[in-house]
Amino acid sequence: MKRVVARPRRSGPADSGDVRHGVARAISKRGYCSRTQAAELVRAGRVQVNGRIVRDPETPTRADDRIRIDGQDLAAAQTVWIMLNKPRGVVTTASDERGRDTVYALIDDPALPWLAPVGRLDKASEGLLLFTNDSTAAAALIAPESHVDKTYHVQVDRVPDAALLAALTRGVDVDGGRLAAKSVQVLRHGEKNAWLEIVLDEGRNRQIRRLLDAHETAVLRLVRVAIGGLALGELAKGRWRRLDTRDLARLRGEITYVRNLSE
Repeated sequence: MKRVVARPRRSGPADSGDVRHGVARAISKRGYCSRTQAAELVRAGRVQVNGRIVRDPETPTRADDRIRIDGQDLAAAQTVWIMLNKPRGVVTTASDERGRDTVYALIDDPALPWLAPVGRLDKASEGLLLFTNDSTAAAALIAPESHVDKTYHVQVDRVPDAALLAALTRGVDVDGGRLAAKSVQVLRHGEKNAWLEIVLDEGRNRQIRRLLDAHETAVLRLVRVAIGGLALGELAKGRWRRLDTRDLARLRGEITYVRNLSE
């Protein structure tokens, strides 16, 4: 498996608090709420930076600036990672204008800081979905150049032959882009359909569905069962749990540098 060696963090301006973010993003990065929610707090006049009320969500802040919300100091939250076994029919957003159920209803726990999804699963897809408040580590994990394997169990509406399996790994051009699986194998099959194990090492929108559709094969179910060496295991549908030290070590094994992953 190809892995990325990230450059070490440099000393200098980044360590002296000179790197600036808009205040809404800074609030989100400290794990208080989403960036959108933070922007609403700012516009409502509920946020102070170094004792001054600000109303522009893009007001620049430094790491050592004092941010207060409703008069209370905002401290950086402890780094948290959780995994959710996402059910089918739930959308990976904080809110939905169409009133659909979201993943955040499943992880609604006052003990948790604000957590963002690490990548996404579409509404019809199921399985392993990670959340964290460590945006730097999350970005490193899902970066296209990291080539972290994602393993899926996929039920299709036919029994594939060797030619189809080879075609899926060989790839096909769809909408101007190349779609291909890293590996494909048949797990089991009946007379009319089969379960495949498909491994991807890149993340494109609806990649498996589009790849199979290009070969006139429909997806009946799609379940993500692993990200790198981290497996969904026996976690029940719709339930979540915190990642433990061993889980985080498995994620760290996918790339050589993921900040704060063990905290």
